[in-house]
Amino acid sequence: MRAALVWLLGPRQLLESWKVFFPLLQLPLGPCFSPVVQMRPWWSPLYHRHRSSLAPHLAGFCRSPPVMVAGGRVFVLPCIQQIQRISLNTLTLNVKSEKVYTRHGVPISVTGIAQVKIQGQNKEMLAAACQMFLGKTEAEIAHIALETLEGHQRAIMAHMTVEEIYKDRQKFSEQVFKVASSDLVNMGISVVSYTLKDIHDDQDYLHSLGKARTAQVQKDARIGEAEAKRDAGIREAKAKQEKVSAQYLSEIEMAKAQRDYELKKAAYDIEVNTRRAQADLAYQLQVAKTKQQIEEQRVQVQVVERAQQVAVQEQEIARREKELEARVRKPAEAERYKLERLAEAEKSQLIMQAEAEAESVRMRGEAQAFAIGARARAEAEQMAKKAEAFQLYQEAAQLDMLLEKLPQVAEEISGPLTSANKITMVSSGSGAVGAAKVTGEVLDILSRLPESVERLTGISISQVNHKPLRTA
Repeated sequence: MRAALVWLLGPRQLLESWKVFFPLLQLPLGPCFSPVVQMRPWWSPLYHRHRSSLAPHLAGFCRSPPVMVAGGRVFVLPCIQQIQRISLNTLTLNVKSEKVYTRHGVPISVTGIAQVKIQGQNKEMLAAACQMFLGKTEAEIAHIALETLEGHQRAIMAHMTVEEIYKDRQKFSEQVFKVASSDLVNMGISVVSYTLKDIHDDQDYLHSLGKARTAQVQKDARIGEAEAKRDAGIREAKAKQEKVSAQYLSEIEMAKAQRDYELKKAAYDIEVNTRRAQADLAYQLQVAKTKQQIEEQRVQVQVVERAQQVAVQEQEIARREKELEARVRKPAEAERYKLERLAEAEKSQLIMQAEAEAESVRMRGEAQAFAIGARARAEAEQMAKKAEAFQLYQEAAQLDMLLEKLPQVAEEISGPLTSANKITMVSSGSGAVGAAKVTGEVLDILSRLPESVERLTGISISQVNHKPLRTA
């Protein structure tokens, strides 16, 4: 090392040393020397101050072994000692390995970023760096470190598969960092960091791996989405089921409330209708009593007249009964016998039809029975009251019922005339013609109404009208 660091003074170095002692000397030195001698303070060659990014290397007289200082200050004796500097800056290296065959023979290209620097704190590494790189520029040092890192990077790539490099970049970076650090430390260079920047190939191998992984991820995503939709559908179905159950329960409660309301309303309606029927019956009874009082007064007036007519009416009744028996009752009995035979023939047929319909009628009747029960009871009470009233006045009640039905009988008799679209009247030249003729015919038909009633029922309206009223 001492032989390598001996400072051999040549003519130029000797002249530069004498500038310290002869600052006013300015002589031309020829083409092989500097054209001028610069003027500097006399102490400038003695004292050197350095940045922390430089490590001065001082060798010469009284410097065995040479002194290495990482930054700081140092005194140098001119003409006797020599100082050289080496950079301690961090160097960024772009480590590229193009088309390197991996363990399975697949060529890929890898780019890594490394940060390296000469270690100035470790004296041994600094001494090794001075031996290796003293007098070299940063670019030359970076090139040497780059070539070393690239060689180790290619070696690591050859021992790994593409999948291992692609999937586990951390492992690849750690191996390159470990191997390169152990080699560069012998040169005095420490690897600060190493990072895998890029991986690519020209055969679309990595793209195919990505496709497979993408397909797997998409498959997992579709499966996850389907499972999520299934779970959501199950939860939604459960929610709908609970909603429908709650809705049905609510409707059941509403139906129960509606049923209770209808039952209570029906009971109230029955009670109201009963009270209304009682009130109507009381009113009718009062009207009947009033009519009875009026009729009693009228009867008392007519008693004398009817007493005189009784004998004549009784004779007329006897005559008419015999006439009715001869003209009506005997033919009627024959016709009745015929009708009874026909009725018995039809009876069996009607019974079977009635039995078939009876069941349906019974079912409908049971459904309607409750609804009309109250009305029937009210009507029954009303009819009972009427029956009591009619029982008090037998003949008067009979006359009242007969007179009540006479308009209906007249309506049925004149019914054919109401349905006629056109009437043609033929006149013999005497009497009324036109509408007067029609009116006369209608009145003639109506005048025969008492006789028709007497033939059908055996009751003479004129006789009943002239008889004195009898009470039960």
